[in-house]
Amino acid sequence: MPALTLNPARSVLAALTRFTPPQPVHTFLRTTGYKLRPPRPLPYHPRRNPARDAVLAAGAAGPHQLATLLVEQRPGPVPTIVLGGFVPDATEQVFLLRGFLLKQGSVYYLNYSRTGFSLDVICAQLDDLVAELNTLHGQRPVLFGVSFGAGLIVEWLRRNRLADRTPALGGTVLVSPVACAADIVAPDEPKPSTLIGRALKPYLDAAHGQVAPGVIEKSRVIFTKMFEAGAQNQASLRALMSVGELRHLHAHVIAAIQSIDFTGACERLSALRQLPALSAWDDRPRPLTLAPALVLYAEKESAVLHERSPTRTALATTLTAFFPHGAVHLVAGGTSPVQHASLIFHYFQFLPPITAFYRGLKSRKDRLAA
Repeated sequence: MPALTLNPARSVLAALTRFTPPQPVHTFLRTTGYKLRPPRPLPYHPRRNPARDAVLAAGAAGPHQLATLLVEQRPGPVPTIVLGGFVPDATEQVFLLRGFLLKQGSVYYLNYSRTGFSLDVICAQLDDLVAELNTLHGQRPVLFGVSFGAGLIVEWLRRNRLADRTPALGGTVLVSPVACAADIVAPDEPKPSTLIGRALKPYLDAAHGQVAPGVIEKSRVIFTKMFEAGAQNQASLRALMSVGELRHLHAHVIAAIQSIDFTGACERLSALRQLPALSAWDDRPRPLTLAPALVLYAEKESAVLHERSPTRTALATTLTAFFPHGAVHLVAGGTSPVQHASLIFHYFQFLPPITAFYRGLKSRKDRLAA
């Protein structure tokens, strides 16, 4: 197996560990808080798992496809459930946002299995977790999805509507949603123009189980390069993270990229291929949810999303058909263009609309109580 080239990341780490640069006050306070109470997500097991158990009993999926459910418990009325993209894990996807999210309530992370993936299993695990928060804790969680994770939330909402179920949600946040394969690779496109499109197209084009083994090594290199491209922005990193945080983040992201096996990679992409494109003109039941929704797109999505992304077109033109109480916000600003789902490297650009959304949830709850 060819080794991944990590020299750029090592040089970044070496440069950053030679000295401790001055940091903005808000970053200093956040990193100090991390030292006093470092991130320690713990395994979480819902008391009852009827949806998950039904899927496993039916033989449609296996235990190796179960996502790992973790939690950081905090007091607060608005818990958040995080679903990340293809990589990194949910725990690293919101690495810098977690401090803000924990001020609202507990944060639950769904980290996908390295050895398999199943839409039925993920949706069942969400069913059980949301039901427990609703009934046992009397809470309405916010579903927070990033890239592919946002697409999974859309699919979960769609399945609930088809089943005429209305789980109680506090809200939904979709960051750079990828909710169908055509969001990345157009069906009529022989050669994708984006790096991630070239990484994923062999999976999307292949018949089930027919992906060449060497493809996963190439895709690992591409995902590593994409992460390293952001990691080399030393000035941004010095303003965002301490050296210890950078070491932690780097180690966990690279570990996630390297440890997804052949079956796990193929099944994640097979799930993406199964997701139906959003359209306001078909006969599927709508809206997806009446809960408040925030859709965030970066100013430079073109490095990942196709210019004819069906999801982006649908949400830009007919948002209220899917989310009657939704809003779309373009995230821009900073010294470099904001990239697709860049919650780490463009943390300060994403934070204001997310903060405003959660503040609105609190105001809305107060109004309803009154």
